[in-house]
Amino acid sequence: MSKLFSSFGRRRGLQGAAVGAVVLGLLLWWLLPLGERPPSGTIIFSTGTTRGVYQEYGERLRTAFGKDMPNLTVKLLTSDGSQENVTRVATGKADFTIAAADAVETYELEQRPGAARLRGVARLYDDYVQLVVARDSRINSVADLRGKRVAVGPPESGVRLIAERVLKAAGIDPRQDIEPMADGIDTGPGRLRQGSIDAFFWSGGLPTDGLKQLASKFAYRFVPIEPELVSKLHAEGGAMRYYRATNMPESAYPSIQNGSTVPTIAVSNVLMTRADVDARLTEWVTRTVIKSRDGIGAHVHSAQLVDLRTAIYTDPLVLHEGARRYYRSVKP
Repeated sequence: MSKLFSSFGRRRGLQGAAVGAVVLGLLLWWLLPLGERPPSGTIIFSTGTTRGVYQEYGERLRTAFGKDMPNLTVKLLTSDGSQENVTRVATGKADFTIAAADAVETYELEQRPGAARLRGVARLYDDYVQLVVARDSRINSVADLRGKRVAVGPPESGVRLIAERVLKAAGIDPRQDIEPMADGIDTGPGRLRQGSIDAFFWSGGLPTDGLKQLASKFAYRFVPIEPELVSKLHAEGGAMRYYRATNMPESAYPSIQNGSTVPTIAVSNVLMTRADVDARLTEWVTRTVIKSRDGIGAHVHSAQLVDLRTAIYTDPLVLHEGARRYYRSVKP
C-alpha cells in the first residue's frame, strides 16, 4: 500500500511540475518568444519636441527595447512633431515614430511621397488640444484670439495642423487675423510667462511635463474649445473626422483646473512604421510596446492608456505584418 501511495505521490508531483512548467512557459512566451534570438542592428525612432510626451515616451521605449533586444541600437531623433514624423518614416529617414491620426490621414490624402508604404503598429493614447493663456487674460474663447500673438506650434508639428483648423472653424484666418508664432511646448510656456505671447496651442497627452512645470511658476488657465467648433471641423470631412469633442479631465492639472473639466478636442496617436521594415523586428517592437505599458506608465501617464484590446485599431493605417503576427499570437 505504501508503494502505491508513493507511486501516486510521485505522479501528482510530476503532474504539478508539468503544470508549473506550462505556466512558466506561457509567461515567458508572453514576455519574450522562447528559443528565438532577439533582433539586432540599428533603428531610428523619430520622437518630438523636448518637454513633450513623444520625446519622453520615446526615451523610455528605447530603454524597454534595450532590455528585450540588447543588441538593437535605437537612435532617437527629436522633431517638430506629427507632420515631420510621418514624413520621416514615409521617406525612409526614420523607421518608427508616433503621430496623430489626423496628420497621418492628411499625408495620405495629399498622396505625398511614400504614403502607400505607411503601416500601423499600435494605437497608443489620445492627444488633447490645450489652449493656454495667463490666468488674468481676457481671452475666453477661440474667437477672442483675433488680433493676438498666438503660438500655433512649429511648422511641421501636429499642433500647427490642428491649431490652424480650429482657428479657421472659429472664423479666424491663422495667417492674417492673428500674429502667429512658431513656439511649441519647449518654448511656448516660457514666452507666455514672459508676456511675449498672449496664448499658445499645444496638443499632447495628459498631463504634459512642460505644462506641469509651468504650473509651479506661473498662473495660467485653459481656454475651452467648444463642441460647436468640432462639429464645424467634422463638416469639412477628410482628416478632420479623427477629431472628437471631449473634456479634459479635472485630474490633468489639478492646481490649474481646480476641479473643473475643460471642453476640448482629442485625436488618437498611432505608433507607425513602413511596410519594408523587417516583420520579425516589428513583431518584437510591438510586443515590447504592449509589455512595457505599466513600467513606462509609471512615468508617462499617457502610456497607461495603451490597451491590447484597442491597440490593433491603427486607422487610417493598416497593420504591419509583424504587428499582425504579434496580435494573432496573443489572441484568446
